[in-house]
Amino acid sequence: MRAVICKAYGPPETLTVEEIEARPPGPGEVRIDVEACGVNFPDTLIIEGKYQIRPEPPFAPGGEIAGRIAAVGDDVPGLSVGLPVIAMTGYGGFAESVTVAAERVMPRPEGMDGVVAAGFSMTYGTTIHALVQRAALQPGETLLVLGAGGGVGLAAVELGKRLGARVIAAAGSSEKLAAARAAGADETLDYRKEPLKQRVKDLTDGRGADVVYDPVGGALFEQAVRATGRNGRVLVVGFASGDIPSLPVNLPLLKECAIVGVFWGAFRAHEPEVNAANFKRLFEWHAAGQLAPRIDRVLPLAEASEALQALAERRVIGKIVLTTQTERGSDRIPQAAPGALVNSAS
Repeated sequence: MRAVICKAYGPPETLTVEEIEARPPGPGEVRIDVEACGVNFPDTLIIEGKYQIRPEPPFAPGGEIAGRIAAVGDDVPGLSVGLPVIAMTGYGGFAESVTVAAERVMPRPEGMDGVVAAGFSMTYGTTIHALVQRAALQPGETLLVLGAGGGVGLAAVELGKRLGARVIAAAGSSEKLAAARAAGADETLDYRKEPLKQRVKDLTDGRGADVVYDPVGGALFEQAVRATGRNGRVLVVGFASGDIPSLPVNLPLLKECAIVGVFWGAFRAHEPEVNAANFKRLFEWHAAGQLAPRIDRVLPLAEASEALQALAERRVIGKIVLTTQTERGSDRIPQAAPGALVNSAS
């Protein structure tokens, strides 16, 4: 099979495509024939050794996939060969086949195609956990979404509206704000042109936001805290800006607001039943046409470098998805000699 390989920590252009052996599943594992792979911000970090998960090279990046089960190891109840599934792999997903622990796999709803499924779980799973379990967002509250044109940002706009909030979408371009409007945002602001704090205060009659969803970090974080109202909750989701911010801690004291961390991976591990209930809700909303994941572009597996570079430079509205359903002659990443690889996180 083919896989996109990180042979040494480095930027996206150092990735190669290699022919490797698919690893058979051991006890508690399944092997999945991959249809499509979601591309996410952690993928840009893991290939440079900057993520909390640091697999030893060589490895394939790629944390979420959609496909069909090709083989099942011992002690795997409820999953069978041929079943369409979604899996959170951690890494290893940029490949034609991946072997992964069965606990990381969930059946894919009928009617959800591979491309949509590959870009669904991380953005919506993170966001529903953030808004429901971490923020306890209530109907009628005001939700401020930073980075509202990205994958998790657009998911936050959609889910905020589904949960009954008034949503203010903040992003850095008119195109991204238009996408947020299409996803249901009530108000928009361009934080490259408008002062975030004052604009949010103006839109809330001086009260500030009840909940802030921040996957961006950087200089916007302190502005967002200053735009938060009393008893507000500021969700720390990620750092797409590349800068982990610091904060004068007198601000949450004086404002009586909470800074709340969101780590969906830990939540999945510690509260799998609640996570499953979240996804039941998400799949029902999707089946009813109430969620519309935006796919910015679909690229062949061999264009993983381009996909990661576009994501790192924030040139993406919604999600990029890689597909394995391409001719080998279309490969644009340099082909390397055949090699061996342990191709998944356990």
